[in-house]
Amino acid sequence: MPELPEVETVRRGLSPMMEGKTFLRVEQRRPDLRFPFPARFAERLTGQTVRHLGRAAKFLKAELSSGEMLIMHLGMTGRFTIDGAPTASFAADPGSDAKHDHVVFHLEGGVQITYNDPRRFGFMELWPVAQFDAYPRLKKLGPEPLSNGFSAAYLNEALAGRQTPIKAALLDQAVVAGLGNIYVLEALFRAGISPKRKAASVVGARAERLAPAVNAVIAEAIEAGGSSISDFAATDGSLGYFQHSFDVYDREGEPCKTCADPIKRIVQSSRSSFYCGKCQR
Repeated sequence: MPELPEVETVRRGLSPMMEGKTFLRVEQRRPDLRFPFPARFAERLTGQTVRHLGRAAKFLKAELSSGEMLIMHLGMTGRFTIDGAPTASFAADPGSDAKHDHVVFHLEGGVQITYNDPRRFGFMELWPVAQFDAYPRLKKLGPEPLSNGFSAAYLNEALAGRQTPIKAALLDQAVVAGLGNIYVLEALFRAGISPKRKAASVVGARAERLAPAVNAVIAEAIEAGGSSISDFAATDGSLGYFQHSFDVYDREGEPCKTCADPIKRIVQSSRSSFYCGKCQR
C-alpha cells in the first residue's frame, strides 16, 4: 500500500494541474470502488473549482468551491495519470489497463486526470469542509512524522505500557499516521531498535533515537519520490527511487551495510520484517 511519501509524491504531481481549476465534466464509470461513490458524485463535482489540494496521512483532500471536500485514498493499486497538461507531457503508464480506469476528471485547460485501480481498494468520498475535523476515517489518527505533534516526548507517552512489538505499535495509525511497513523497518534500523522489541521498552533513550530516524526516513523518501516496489508510480508514470537506498527492507540474506552480518527476515502479524540482528537490539 502506498505510504505517506508515495501519497505526498502523488499530491505534488496533481497539485499544479488541479488547484484553481474547475471540473468541466466527471466520468464515473462504475458505482463503487472499495465503497460506493457518494450520491450524485459526478454531478456534485461538475462546475466546482479546486481551491486547494492537500494531504492528511495517506489521504488526498481537495477543497472545493462548493464547500465540500473531495477525499481520495489510493488503496493498494490506485494510480492517477495526467494527460493534456499544458506544461508537460504526461501519459498513462503502459502497464495500466484502461479497463481499470474508473474515474476521469476533465478540468479546464484541457487537463484530464484518470484514476486507475485494478484491485479497487481505493475510494473517493465527499465531506463538508467545515466539518473535516469530524471525518471518521481520520478522526482517530495520531500525529504525522515531520509534524509538530510528533517527537520523542510524544513517543514516550504513546508507547508507555504497550506490550506489542514496536513495529506493530508504529504501524498503528492511531499512534503515528501515515507510516507503513517499509518506512517503519527502515527507521527502526537507523535507530538500532529490533522490530521484535516491546514498544514499552522503547520509552526513553531509544525514543530519542527513533523519532528523528522516522522523520529522516520520511523526508528522504519524499525527496526521492517514494519507493516503487510493485504498483506505485508518480502521476507522470515515473517511479520513485528510495528503494535503492533501503538498508534492510527486502534485503534478506544480504550483508548489513553497517556490520556486514546477513539481514534477517521474520513474519510479524502476517507481514515480513527485515532487520540486522547485530545492529538492532
